[in-house]
Amino acid sequence: MENFWQGILKNKILWLTVLSWTISQGTKIILGLVRKKRFNFNWIFRPGGMPSSHTAGTVTLSFCLGKEFGFSSPIFAFSMIFTIMTMFDAQTWRRSIGVQARLLNRMLEDLRERKKIEDFHLKELFGHTPIEVFIGALIGFLISFFY
Repeated sequence: MENFWQGILKNKILWLTVLSWTISQGTKIILGLVRKKRFNFNWIFRPGGMPSSHTAGTVTLSFCLGKEFGFSSPIFAFSMIFTIMTMFDAQTWRRSIGVQARLLNRMLEDLRERKKIEDFHLKELFGHTPIEVFIGALIGFLISFFY
């Protein structure tokens, strides 16, 4: 079991991917502090927003694997397909869910004003805009580039 933990601790690609995700999430917190002038603990793990942490992490993973094992390797190909699917999902399906939640919340507010429904809210921020995905990809690429 000691070799397992030593391997985890020495895995540069894993830690660079975690670093990329952390920088992206940290950026969301900083932007939240600037915009809202307060701190919200939920920002640490909140999905959506600028930049896309999912994209930053998967881009770092893919490019580090490409640099380590070769850009023609099957492991890079697998990882790149995973990255593209993650980026596509972030700005299409997950974003659509957020738009639908926003619309449903407006409908519920209309119903609530007439006192016909209980008070609850759906989470609206699930996906990313293309620019949020692009900035996440840029962060991921830069982290892997300097590796």
